[in-house]
Amino acid sequence: MSFEEDDLENGLKIIGEVNPSSRSCAIGFFVRTGSRDENPGESGLSHFLEHMVFKGSEKRDSIEVNKELDRIGASSNAFTSEENTVYYGSVLPEYLPRLIDLFGDILQPALRETDFEMEKKVILEEIEMYEDQPSWKICETAKSHFFGTHPLSHSVLGTRESVTSLKSTGMREYYDRRYVAGNVTVAVTGNFEWNRVRNQLARVCEDWPEGVARRNDIRQTTGTGEFLVEQKADVKQQYVVFVNPGPPAAHHLRYAASLMAMVLGEAGNSRLHWGLVDTADAESADCSYQEYDGTGAYYVSLVCNPEKSDGNIAKVQKILTELQAKGITDDELNQARNKALARLVRASEKPSTRMMAIGSDWTYLKHYRSLDDEIRNYEKVNQHSLKQLIDRYSCLHPTVVALGPQKKIVNPFGQTKIREKAKV
Repeated sequence: MSFEEDDLENGLKIIGEVNPSSRSCAIGFFVRTGSRDENPGESGLSHFLEHMVFKGSEKRDSIEVNKELDRIGASSNAFTSEENTVYYGSVLPEYLPRLIDLFGDILQPALRETDFEMEKKVILEEIEMYEDQPSWKICETAKSHFFGTHPLSHSVLGTRESVTSLKSTGMREYYDRRYVAGNVTVAVTGNFEWNRVRNQLARVCEDWPEGVARRNDIRQTTGTGEFLVEQKADVKQQYVVFVNPGPPAAHHLRYAASLMAMVLGEAGNSRLHWGLVDTADAESADCSYQEYDGTGAYYVSLVCNPEKSDGNIAKVQKILTELQAKGITDDELNQARNKALARLVRASEKPSTRMMAIGSDWTYLKHYRSLDDEIRNYEKVNQHSLKQLIDRYSCLHPTVVALGPQKKIVNPFGQTKIREKAKV
């Protein structure tokens, strides 16, 4: 296995991890843009543009795009987050040139007015669908209240009002501003010939405009510390999300943070599981660590019978307080590390997983981390680094949002900002 990299004259970055023993290959176009990069009046535009890319270019319409993907047997998709829009696909090695040609074409989308108006309806339906899902709604609300004035509070989907007001001219301006070659990294993994792929990308992408798309307001945040109770009478269970600050993507403590989140809230075997789910007090209780550009966050999620809300929130508070005071044990650390490494190694056998890993690493860190590098980084986590993590990122003052039938919930965290919002 070998790693290769090159920069095209227009600024496009190409990286590759060549694995001759693989029987497939994967490619991803990582555009460093997302909801945090949207200006006022552009909410939801990054995600909307992702949809429009698959509507086709001046050469292909959406039907031809889908037919070509089927002809070459590609497994492809795209996603938009707060910070990145990624277009990716996996194919057999002999079809990689055709997939590169397709992506290189549609990433210069036509943005036809008729397609724009039709896809707007699809986006609005998608927003309606997610609005009906309490688990999604509360995560969006919790993220918004935790980040407050930070640009990471921006919604990826946008709102019904913001998407309705979007214009195709605004999308073209956003595309011209953010989809410049210097803001894109192409990651290729699996069984392929580096020189051939590099040369084809140079041909296909040579007309992409040069430029730099800057990201503003990159900073750490500790959260707002709000305790928000939003009553929603038609929801049968109580949903609660606690958000605490964590290290950013480029921080060396990200590995310790990942392992600590597993100890705290791994589904099926964690402190939250044994303290709330195994005792039949909650349907689910888990924790995830999310890293961003310049900051990070832990999300603790709880779903339970409304009558058990106060008791379960108090239990979460007790678990977080004990974690802050005592950390985790060596046995817990070793168990979490073994699980993390096993998953890492198994996942690395798929070119698509490695493509996502090295593309994401380069987007945030501007360097390559091999599988062995990742293993060593997890092996370096010890009690000293865990103490550094806990001391630097306290979990005692979370931003808390509750959604469900309950109008009033006891706040055991002592926040000074308490809000109640009735909603029927």
